[in-house]
Amino acid sequence: MIPFNKPFLTGNETKYIEEAVASGKISGNGMFTKKCQAFFEKTYGFKKCLLTTSCTDALEMCAMLAKIEKDDEVIIPSFTFVSTALAFIRQGAKVVFADSYSNNPNIDPSTIEELITPKTKAIVVVHYAGVACDMDAIMDIATTHNLLVVEDAAQAIDSFYKGKPLGTIGHLSAFSFHETKNIISGEGGMICINDEQFSERAEILWEKGTNRTKFFRGEINKYDWVDIGSSFLPSEVIAAFLWAQLENLQSIQSKRKEIWNHYETQLKNANLKAFELPVVPSYATQNGHMFYLISKTPEHRTALIAHLKKNNIHAVFHYLSLHASVYYHEYHDGRNLPNSDHYTECLVRLPLFYDLTLEETNHIINQIVAYDQGQ
Repeated sequence: MIPFNKPFLTGNETKYIEEAVASGKISGNGMFTKKCQAFFEKTYGFKKCLLTTSCTDALEMCAMLAKIEKDDEVIIPSFTFVSTALAFIRQGAKVVFADSYSNNPNIDPSTIEELITPKTKAIVVVHYAGVACDMDAIMDIATTHNLLVVEDAAQAIDSFYKGKPLGTIGHLSAFSFHETKNIISGEGGMICINDEQFSERAEILWEKGTNRTKFFRGEINKYDWVDIGSSFLPSEVIAAFLWAQLENLQSIQSKRKEIWNHYETQLKNANLKAFELPVVPSYATQNGHMFYLISKTPEHRTALIAHLKKNNIHAVFHYLSLHASVYYHEYHDGRNLPNSDHYTECLVRLPLFYDLTLEETNHIINQIVAYDQGQ
């Protein structure tokens, strides 16, 4: 069976973990944490980066920094993972769901403005499959209405919007290093602060509501409990694993994008009847995170997944529209979000991981074409 995902190891992960253990410092904010954070700040131009134990934690920090309170409203896409919404709901917010584009799963900016009310405090965008949302349009709306923008860039490492790294455009952003992502640490994430008004408080929230980070830098002679917060920072074991990945980021990206491009070229040449290929707008790049197909009907998706499984290929569907979820449907305002529902019913993800061979990729492509030609 060709798996949907297979975590890639560079070879130095356990070496660096051993170094962290030998250093005697394996709790958070040690040498490897600082190296990883500095890498992102230098490579992509983030003003401040803080590693977290997950992207969910990073999003929760975003919600806290935005001072989201009970009855505040936050606009997010319905077609996303639950963490995008949960981080703000836990602060008491009302989540207002926006629809996707008809030709790609990202939030459609033309649907946002009509959702804004005097209670709206933030817009959260999700760069689905590492492909950028239309950030100029979204930032213009946010500026007009004095709203914060949070980029859920969980899937978007090393991807760009008009040459700008994703995660550097909104006021705050969050990344994931879950084992299904391009760069991994098992579990893990990162918050990036692009608006300096949030930098000092971010450190305090990250360190359980204390100003301990300032103390460690020698800026104050003792630390105290000064705010809310939690234990968001990961251990040095996680950071050491991540550092081994970051050292190989470009080679990992090159291989993943090569696989993505091969899928696109071969399937485009096949002129599929029952499926559409991903759309990458001219302002965006793809980062080799995910290759998916959109079936013309839900029945085609179900049948394709079964056909691939029969031929030893594990393909999967993706998000269920959050506005229709068991937990949140009773709070939704009742609007139809047809594009989000279409992706819920018709999107299928293909295997894409570093060790996927050309032979395996061609086998997947051939089986998709064989199914399509039988329709």
